[in-house]
Amino acid sequence: MSSVTRQGPATARPPTSKARACGGDTAYGSTHPFPDKVLSSRAISEQLRGRRVLVVDDDRVNRRILSGILQSAGYVPVDAASGEEALEHYDKTRPHLVLLDVEMAGIDGFATCRTLKSTFGDASAPVIFITARNSPEDVAEGLEAGGSDYLPKPFRPREVLARIKSHLHNQFLADQQKQLVAQLSAANAAKNKFVGMAAHDLRNPLASIRGLSEFLRDSNLPADQRELVELIYGASQSMLDLVNELLDVATIEAGELRLDPQPCNFADLLRGCAFLQNIQAAKKRSRITLPDDTGAPTALMDVAKMRQVVDNLLSNAIKYSPPGSEITVAYHPEAGSAGFAVRDQGPGIPDHERDRLFRDFGRLSAKPTGGESSTGLGLAICRKIVDAHRGTITAENLPAGGCEFSVRLPALPWP
Repeated sequence: MSSVTRQGPATARPPTSKARACGGDTAYGSTHPFPDKVLSSRAISEQLRGRRVLVVDDDRVNRRILSGILQSAGYVPVDAASGEEALEHYDKTRPHLVLLDVEMAGIDGFATCRTLKSTFGDASAPVIFITARNSPEDVAEGLEAGGSDYLPKPFRPREVLARIKSHLHNQFLADQQKQLVAQLSAANAAKNKFVGMAAHDLRNPLASIRGLSEFLRDSNLPADQRELVELIYGASQSMLDLVNELLDVATIEAGELRLDPQPCNFADLLRGCAFLQNIQAAKKRSRITLPDDTGAPTALMDVAKMRQVVDNLLSNAIKYSPPGSEITVAYHPEAGSAGFAVRDQGPGIPDHERDRLFRDFGRLSAKPTGGESSTGLGLAICRKIVDAHRGTITAENLPAGGCEFSVRLPALPWP
């Protein structure tokens, strides 16, 4: 078995001024994920200079021909005389592309390609088969083995370089996309950490302001002072709600949401939530009505988190329904799922705004009917909590007006 030999480019040139301007210190070119303009064909070629191409062929003449073509374009050819030799040295050379002969002594090209793909997975380099076989069956077998393309024999230099350049450029763009995703993920993690820290530091003083203003509300104050205290209380409550919701979002997006699922009947959950929310509804002469407990479904849930979902949906129904409305609750005891629905008498959801409904800070054109505040985070948090329960949350406009928000969780047990 011959050893792997590495040949440098025939005419090595320093990077062009354009390549240096991109800030890259290797043949990969720019370290910026996406250039601010479309690169010319020549600029792309300069970016790809120095990329390693593993040439696997048991015919020495073919290897020399392909190596000469590759060197003329600034690539670095690496030779292997058999499939076994290619597999032995692939991990050491880490080529960016493989030119692989199909018919070789020992293991053939198809078997070599399958082994490369199974060993290195998504990190394996693209494989271009080189062969004189071009029947549809051969092409299909090569693609099924994991190949990306075919190069027919005899070789035509221009076609060889065009195919290689196309695959290397696609690989280059995919690598930069992965870098961008990694950078965005790191930035998002840093943002979540900052938001969580800021919200946590703000929550205690805000809670103190709200508590003191609540104490003053119960004092015998002149009317003008009482009005100021009410403003302080309302503003501090709104800010505290926002801070708590920011903490929830930061926790969920950081992947730190921990569920403690327990069997719970929806009648028990909704009864407690509706009792408290009816206190707020009474201020607008509205009320929440519950169905009979008979047939109420049971599901596995984190009760505290699901109570947050129910409170949010009931609170929204009160906010966006006119004074004197009736908010109704229904159960969804369906095959394979268990859930509930909250139906309000508000204006419904405009079709052109539906895509904003469950987004962070996704405020719609509809406004609370009693001047209540809204952070735009409540429904987004509901969706994230329901998703964590492997359930679904949907919203549909009702024919007679109003909107129905439905939550469905998997029936017991979780799959």
